[in-house]
Amino acid sequence: MVVRLTAERAPEIIDVFCDAFRAYPVMTHISGPFDGLGDARLRELIALFVMTRVHRDEPLFGVAGDDGRLIAAATMTLPGEREMPEAVHAHRARTWAALGDAAREKHAAYANAAGALAVTAPHHHLNMIGVRHEFMGRGHARALLDAVHALAAADPESAGVSLSTELPQNVARYQHFGYAVVGHTKVTPELETWSMFRPTAISA
Repeated sequence: MVVRLTAERAPEIIDVFCDAFRAYPVMTHISGPFDGLGDARLRELIALFVMTRVHRDEPLFGVAGDDGRLIAAATMTLPGEREMPEAVHAHRARTWAALGDAAREKHAAYANAAGALAVTAPHHHLNMIGVRHEFMGRGHARALLDAVHALAAADPESAGVSLSTELPQNVARYQHFGYAVVGHTKVTPELETWSMFRPTAISA
């Protein structure tokens, strides 16, 4: 069952994403291969993404196993422009101090490329969704997507849900859930990104 998570469970969300995104193209592009010291760099990067949502008091969803351990999670951005809390700026500064200028510049280049494809109408954005590898293929991602879509559908100011993916095989997977490609670009010769959007009008 999907539940809304509180900020206190942020470390568990980070754990899930570190497992789910260990070899994900954007992560390896920004911080390099994740082995040994690289695992700490991965956690540093993912913590920035998760804690930005926490500091902005934005939706956090999760699925727990029978033992209570979090096994899947999703984080979102709410519609509209909102002022960035000082805690986010401080966390960014700490992250790039730890990861270095090269990682910061790679992230900025990716963010600029992906941002150019962004949907302009007010909408919800699915920042990250991940399932621990040992629990993949059991419908947890579908359940999280259902919760995400329901949240957007309940907001009359939201046109739907957007997301981005850097894995070609994910495009068809998200299309299965009603998403359509609204933009595609290559960030580098080795890294490309697809912007996808699912309008609220689509029935669950």
